[in-house]
Amino acid sequence: MTNPIETTYDRQVDAAYISLKKVGPGGVANTYTCDIEQVGGMINLDFDRSGQLVGIEILGATALLPAEFFS
Repeated sequence: MTNPIETTYDRQVDAAYISLKKVGPGGVANTYTCDIEQVGGMINLDFDRSGQLVGIEILGATALLPAEFFS
């Protein structure tokens, strides 16, 4: 089985995205924003129309992700 997980990082806005599943245009049907105070930053969970988690967006990524993510 191949691993569909892909990661991207935009240094200009310090945002990371972890894609768990390929979705086409309009494939994200719902985004849930985690409680900013509980996680110490902004994390958005993207779900497709069937309710599957398809991606995770992390804003302020350098404060929330381990250094290994960026190497």
